[in-house]
Amino acid sequence: MTVCAYLALGSNMGDRAEQLRQAIHKLNRRDGIRVIRISPVYETEPVGFVDQEAFLNMVIAVESDLAPEKLLETALAVEQELGRVRTVRWGPRTIDIDLLLYGDKMLQLEHLTIPHPSMTERAFVLVPLRDVWEGGALPVLNRPVDEYLRLLPQENKGVQKWGTIGWETGFDHSES
Repeated sequence: MTVCAYLALGSNMGDRAEQLRQAIHKLNRRDGIRVIRISPVYETEPVGFVDQEAFLNMVIAVESDLAPEKLLETALAVEQELGRVRTVRWGPRTIDIDLLLYGDKMLQLEHLTIPHPSMTERAFVLVPLRDVWEGGALPVLNRPVDEYLRLLPQENKGVQKWGTIGWETGFDHSES
């Protein structure tokens, strides 16, 4: 069964835009994953550990026949391929890929919670999610993205449109 899932991508090390491009490319080449929509890119200040460079953030929609655990495992493998090292919580990273939503599924496992437990608290996730979400209310949460954005404190809304990375008009699903 094919499901629409939403993944958040972020980078603040090296060529941030290239890290995002490479992550999308690598995800799109994996069996069981097909990128169908991507948001514009937004630049945001870091959260938590603030002594680091600004992030580029975006959200992609994928069609997948992988189980949610396998989709997350694949995303983490892509992070590792792109040099992600987990040293400091909320620290600098070449790439970060979070599984936000998986169809209308709710899931609570040791290493995976769907919907992502803090996505409704993060403007840097909600703003690009709104760009790719087709349907108004978030599945399983039954509220529009804009409503969650309105509920955020003003200091959490510092999301500035940065631009695009060249994947917005279509995707090559052939092998290369």
